[in-house]
Amino acid sequence: MDTHFSFTFCLVFVPVIEELKGTGKFEWMDLHVDEAEHSMEMHLPYLVKVFQGYSVKIVPILVGALSAENEAMYGQLLAKYVDDPANFFSVSSDFCHWGSRFNYIRYDKKHGAVHKSIEALDKMGMDIIETGGPDAFKQYLLETDNTICGRHPISVFLHMLKHSSTRMKIRFLRYEQSSQCKSMRDSSVSYASAIAKVEG
Repeated sequence: MDTHFSFTFCLVFVPVIEELKGTGKFEWMDLHVDEAEHSMEMHLPYLVKVFQGYSVKIVPILVGALSAENEAMYGQLLAKYVDDPANFFSVSSDFCHWGSRFNYIRYDKKHGAVHKSIEALDKMGMDIIETGGPDAFKQYLLETDNTICGRHPISVFLHMLKHSSTRMKIRFLRYEQSSQCKSMRDSSVSYASAIAKVEG
């Protein structure tokens, strides 16, 4: 069964893709951009594991740098798909990219070691995401400039939850850093995983 699974998993769900294309708000990614883009490569191993044994069809959506207005617009447009229990959303993002090579060295000494300051910064954002408030998340980003690379898809997803009739609760499960920074010469990337479950 597993030998056939990778094939059936990679089928795209054409009806939904055509429906989204028909809104005039989406465009096809050209080959040059597609070859440089790796977000789907990050998603697929996790999705294959989660849906092992099931035939799943994918609607890949690449979210670039959007204005706050467009984040809200796409969130509202996609909200109806949250209400269909047959749908599953996977949103991918690193958290803080810290260090001079990332041009981000925010450090609050009250937290102690540098890596603890980074953790406090990330956990503040995670707490806000768990509340499901897209406006609060946007304010957090404005105040901290935290280098969360997937800030736009996270914001779109928060707007989706805001506009859907299905009540969902986000909960973070795990947090890690690629290294524990001890001096201003160090660098690290943070990672966090969360789930959104229907409240009942």
